[in-house]
Amino acid sequence: MGAIDVHTHYVPQGWPDLSADVSPPVPWLRIGSESDATIMLGSREFRDIGAASWDAQRRLSDMDADGVDVQVVSPTPVFFNYGRTSVEAVRIARIFNDLALKIVAPAPDRLLPFCQVPLQDPDAACRELERCLANGHRGVEIGNHVGDDDLDSEGMITFLQHCAALDVPVFVHPWDMRSSPRLDRWMAQWLVGMPSESHLSIISMILGGAFDRIDERLRICFAHGGGSFAFWLGRLENAWHNRRDVVGVSQHPPSHYLGRFHVDSAVFDEHALLLLVDTVGSDRVMVGSDYPYPLGERPAGRVVRESQELSASQRGLITRDNAISFLGLNPAPTPRSQS
Repeated sequence: MGAIDVHTHYVPQGWPDLSADVSPPVPWLRIGSESDATIMLGSREFRDIGAASWDAQRRLSDMDADGVDVQVVSPTPVFFNYGRTSVEAVRIARIFNDLALKIVAPAPDRLLPFCQVPLQDPDAACRELERCLANGHRGVEIGNHVGDDDLDSEGMITFLQHCAALDVPVFVHPWDMRSSPRLDRWMAQWLVGMPSESHLSIISMILGGAFDRIDERLRICFAHGGGSFAFWLGRLENAWHNRRDVVGVSQHPPSHYLGRFHVDSAVFDEHALLLLVDTVGSDRVMVGSDYPYPLGERPAGRVVRESQELSASQRGLITRDNAISFLGLNPAPTPRSQS
C-alpha cells in the first residue's frame, strides 16, 4: 500500500483579476506556457512554478511514480494575505478555496483539499472554514503567525478551538519569514527562517498555554519536521524548570505536550528523522514532501522508506497509518505495535 503525503501545495492556473477590490500588491499569475508560470505579487516575481501545481493528471502521475496513494493538497502560503483587511482576505480565500476544489475534482479519493482562512479575523476564519467543509474541503492549512501574534494569541486560540470542536485537522506552515541582509542570502529565509518559525510556533502553543486551553481533540500538524524543535527540546525543558519566572505560563513542562501534535517527515536526513521519531514518537510523524516545489523530497517519503534504523512497524505508521488517523480517513488503520 502506498504512502499518504500530508504536505503538498497547489496554485490555480489563473484566477479572476483582483485589482478592482484588493489593494496592491495584487497577486496574479504570469503564464509562460501550458506547463510553466510565475507567481507575481504586483510587479515582483515571487516564484516560478510548473504544471504540477494545478494539473491533477500530472500530479497523479508523479504520485504513482513515487508510490503515493493520497496527497493532502494545501494552499501555497504566499496567498494567505494575513496582512490585508479582513474583507480582502476573505475575497482571496474564497476564490482560491473554490478553485482548489476544481483542481482535485478528477481524483477526490486521492487528492484531499485543505482550505485557507482569513486568520486575522477569527470570526471570518471560522465562517470560511465552515463554508469550505460544507463544500468538500477536508481540513485547513494556516500560517504560523499573524503579524506579531503567535498561535497562543486569543484570536488563534478561538480559531483552533473551533477546529477542535468541528474535529477538523489543521496543518501549520511557516510563512512570512523576516527579511534582512543576512537572511536574504542563499535562501536563508527558507533554510534558517522556516525551521525557526516552526520551532517558535510549537513553543508558543506550549509555553503560551494554548495546549492547556484548547480541547485535546485538536488534530494539529507542524510542517518541516517541526523545525528545530526536536533538537532543542532539552534546552526548552531546562529553561522551563530553572526559569519558571520568565519561561511561559504552561501548566506542565514542555515534554508533557509531546502527544498533542504531529509533525511531517520533511527533514531530508535519516539522522534528523531518527531524532524526530525518538523525540515526538513514531506515532506522531507523517510523510510530508512539500511537493511540487524544488526544496521538497522526491520520491515522497524516501528517507522514511530507506531507513535501516526504523522498524517495519514504524515505517508503516509514518508512511500511512498515522495520516489515516490524523485525517479521519476510513477504513481505520490496522493497529500496529511500535518498536
